[in-house]
Amino acid sequence: MTLTHFDGKGDAHMVDVSNKPVTDRVAVAAAYIKMAQETFDIISEGRAKKGDVLGVARLAGIMAAKRTADLIPLCHPLPITKVAVELTPDPALPGIRIEALVKTTGQTGVEMEALTTASTAALTIYDMAKAVDRAMEIGGLRVMLKDGGKSGRFEADAETGANP
Repeated sequence: MTLTHFDGKGDAHMVDVSNKPVTDRVAVAAAYIKMAQETFDIISEGRAKKGDVLGVARLAGIMAAKRTADLIPLCHPLPITKVAVELTPDPALPGIRIEALVKTTGQTGVEMEALTTASTAALTIYDMAKAVDRAMEIGGLRVMLKDGGKSGRFEADAETGANP
């Protein structure tokens, strides 16, 4: 197996997808942000001074999906057809579990868009709550599902990975 973003000389390049068929593509990424119990309570109860933390994080994630090609140098700009961000308070962390789903119909997948969505949502939560908790921890960022295209379907094993 070779890294596709390097040519025969070892130089970075954008992969040529022009000969790939247009297919439906989907990716789901996950992450989490752990925080102090007090921070969790403030967010869960809607008492943050900056406003609706989870609502803003959801919008930030959606916006990030649309800007992924601007952030990741060799990522293709894609016509995204759907972005959904689920933010689930988890008292066991305590913190927020993040799941990002991105869809397109195109010649390349949307894994990078899903990862960018999940990470940006987590970073937004951090930004909005850092005044009360600078020790929050973001982790577990990974692709949970990828489907469509030549390489077929990938599903992460829910029992393995970095998620606590």
